[in-house]
Amino acid sequence: MKLGYQTNTWGGVVGHPAGVTSVKDLYYLANGSTEEALKDIAASGYKGFEIFDGNLMQYIDKKEEFKALMDQYSLDFIAVYSGGNFIFPDILEEELLKIEKVAAFASELGAKHLVVGGGAVRTNGILENDYIDLGHALDKVVAIAEKYGLIPSYHPHLGTIVESPEQLDKLMELTSIYLCPDTAHIEAGGGNPVEVIKKYASRIQYIHFKDYDNGTFLPLGKGHQDFAEMIKTLKECNYDGWITVELDSYPDPKKGAELSREFLKDLGL
Repeated sequence: MKLGYQTNTWGGVVGHPAGVTSVKDLYYLANGSTEEALKDIAASGYKGFEIFDGNLMQYIDKKEEFKALMDQYSLDFIAVYSGGNFIFPDILEEELLKIEKVAAFASELGAKHLVVGGGAVRTNGILENDYIDLGHALDKVVAIAEKYGLIPSYHPHLGTIVESPEQLDKLMELTSIYLCPDTAHIEAGGGNPVEVIKKYASRIQYIHFKDYDNGTFLPLGKGHQDFAEMIKTLKECNYDGWITVELDSYPDPKKGAELSREFLKDLGL
């Protein structure tokens, strides 16, 4: 198994402000420096990185600069993370065109995975048909990813219609997309990450590790998640892909990355 890190800790998680009035520009975004993030990720001992779609698209007219950064720090481009509402027919085409633009650019730069989150929660609550619409939309994401040679995965996330284990099970029956478990989001939604990994082993091509305690996301080893058991389970399932560590924010991003890397070393990774 290979270890990567998400660049979003450098600057924290926000959204592109243009998305308020333009769905096609509604990207995830971290406000920090991508160059600083890649430098620190490499120095902390990771071999690859994941990046938000908004930060990637900042390089749409600076492709060679992005390639030079990857070469300079000897990092593999593991994945790009995107998302959408996915349940509103009137804007779905715009969301998918945005994702296709991201997928095409990520593929050109050598990325391996396309990860998406989403499934909006309506103001007046979730409709059962929302899961069907989300499943259909995710199948369209699968087609986009495969067009550009990327592996598509869905990332369950707090604030969407896929938080709880029951909601995840409902969705996974309605789509062919792979699952990218985020261990902290799964626990925060009331699930057991080890059980989710076991249940969906055949549909896991990529995974996020994030520690969690009392409503807070933490560096690995600083919460109470059982990563030793997760790693054991992944090995038993013959998983040999990337594990990307994610931490949405931390006062010292590099220190957070180092803490998680040292913890994984102690677990034999």
